[in-house]
Amino acid sequence: MLERIASWPEEDREELADIAAAIEARRAGVYVLNEEELTAVKEGLRDVELGNFVSEDEMEKVWARFRSS
Repeated sequence: MLERIASWPEEDREELADIAAAIEARRAGVYVLNEEELTAVKEGLRDVELGNFVSEDEMEKVWARFRSS
């Protein structure tokens, strides 16, 4: 199987690596962020540093939508 994986397209190999990392994290009890997740976390932290927050009223509207679903 490992020999065949080498011939897979890059996108498929990356997907397999993400899945393997999730399994390893579950087994080790440590989660390792992938590049997309790491970028999102960095953007969120940057927003916090800049004081970019959603107002309480805006959040209440979001929660109200989910409660009515």
